[in-house]
Amino acid sequence: MRRALAVLTGFCLMIVAAACGERGQPSSAPPASPSASSERPAAGDHQLTLRHNGLDRTYLLHAPPGYDPGRPSALVIALHFYPGLGSSMRELAGLDARADTDNVLVAYPDGRGGGFNALICCGSEDDVGFLKALTDHLVQTWHADPNRVFLTGISNGGDMSFRAAVESTGTFAAIGVVSGGYSGNLTTADSYVPKSPVSVITFIGGMDRYASTFQAGLQTWQQRLTCRPSPKASGVPGVTHTVAGCADGSEVSVYTIADMGHGWPGATSGQLAAPSAGLSATDLMWEFFAAHPRKA
Repeated sequence: MRRALAVLTGFCLMIVAAACGERGQPSSAPPASPSASSERPAAGDHQLTLRHNGLDRTYLLHAPPGYDPGRPSALVIALHFYPGLGSSMRELAGLDARADTDNVLVAYPDGRGGGFNALICCGSEDDVGFLKALTDHLVQTWHADPNRVFLTGISNGGDMSFRAAVESTGTFAAIGVVSGGYSGNLTTADSYVPKSPVSVITFIGGMDRYASTFQAGLQTWQQRLTCRPSPKASGVPGVTHTVAGCADGSEVSVYTIADMGHGWPGATSGQLAAPSAGLSATDLMWEFFAAHPRKA
């Protein structure tokens, strides 16, 4: 069944069907990689390569017009769905416009074989190590602020965000997960939680086939970290919002959009866009990240 879903999903990418974004297994053929450009920290859009574990890992980096190498900038790393590329995520999430306003760096890594080795799939690459190495490189070379490094992703990229939050202690201050979850064999151990505070904002479609899995995973996450959720007014019909303070000082903010499927709320273009969701995941996530730097 999983194999059939993966084949179907690969076909959907070719025809750019908005209903795709499967969390299943990747195909064996990797996507085409952009060529690396000469790496000189400066404003603009850059196609770059980072060597990790003997492999050239490619990523896009957007540096806002106000970027100044002498002044530390917040950094958002954004992870695409499966099968996809960093450019797919860039089109979908609309993060560059917010980055230009607030002077933030945004990186869009390419998964190997179209996906990331997250909690239930895809592949066998050391993607946790790659994301840590990418963060270290952008802190050292592009002068990203190590206390304001954030990770976001959708579907397979959202699953990967949870995995990196747990396994990259001290790297990410907060994660933003859209249509992704905390599930799979790795999460069965009670000890599988961050060892230092990582705040979470997440968006779940009530019509998503994985909605119950995502909700169950959040419940487990909050139980393990002794979080106490309470309802908050969302201001949007059909949208519920809860916020939980956790014993380690982190926070969990959950938006559930009753009529949405597997998508990115408020996105107006790109695969998995959900323009009629009634809220913008990008705007709410951006505000959440700004309010949750890493605790000293």
